[in-house]
Amino acid sequence: MSLQSMTGFGRAAGEHHGAVFVWELKSVNGKGLEVRLRLPAGLERLEQAVRPAIQKRFSRGNIQASLNLTRTGSLAQPVVNEDFLKDLAGLARRLEEQFGVAPATADGLLALRGVLDSPETLEDEESRAALDAAILASLDEALDGLQQARENEGQALAKVLLAHLDTIEALTLRAEADPSREPASIRKRLAEQVALLLETNAPLDEARLHMEAAFLATKADIREEIDRLKTHIAAGRAHIAGGGAIGRKLDFLSQEFNRETNTLCSKSNAASVTAIGLELKAVVDQFREQVQNLE
Repeated sequence: MSLQSMTGFGRAAGEHHGAVFVWELKSVNGKGLEVRLRLPAGLERLEQAVRPAIQKRFSRGNIQASLNLTRTGSLAQPVVNEDFLKDLAGLARRLEEQFGVAPATADGLLALRGVLDSPETLEDEESRAALDAAILASLDEALDGLQQARENEGQALAKVLLAHLDTIEALTLRAEADPSREPASIRKRLAEQVALLLETNAPLDEARLHMEAAFLATKADIREEIDRLKTHIAAGRAHIAGGGAIGRKLDFLSQEFNRETNTLCSKSNAASVTAIGLELKAVVDQFREQVQNLE
């Protein structure tokens, strides 16, 4: 399965017996899946089919689906129910003669329900079903376009994320190989610090001092953080290779990267390792920012 971004656009147009329709689908980032529909008056019935069709394709993103429909030629013109209009006009004249009410006007009569019928109301059930089927087939085409756009951007994001993981790995290996982590270097630095304390002629227990120094050296070791970073790097690459809706998994992984990097910086007892930790933090932030765009 390929990765998908949560941003994209899809469009499809169709025609059925004088009815021209256009779907436009827009998708942006979202914590979950939210679908907003804009359907023409008289076609609200399509929502029961449109919403599940979108939910079947995507698991995350704020998606807006808009349908525009126009009718051409005679199908676009309203039809006058002339018999009903004649009956209403006759009733209006009798009311005027018998009760002296104001005479009826043409626009007033035409505004009464049932006098003018729109093309939608004149369609029989079979015609409506055929139109609905054509519109939903066009929706599938628009969904294909939206999915392809999201997948194209997802492929580009995968390359960016893998590059970030490569950088995180390189920095992790630098921290692991830093000379300040060599036992001889640690012993030398601690010996210098202990010597400085002993030169103060303060009443210090040398054995206890060496024991505390050894404890601090153990506490400052970043072996565990380096091992965890390596494990997270491997997991990130595996998720990206597997594809699918991995946005939440990589977001959690980016939090783990950040936690290990913060611990590495706090435990560091050398400026060189601290500098590497700060570089790691910057790359991890960039990684997490890009992850927010994934489904």
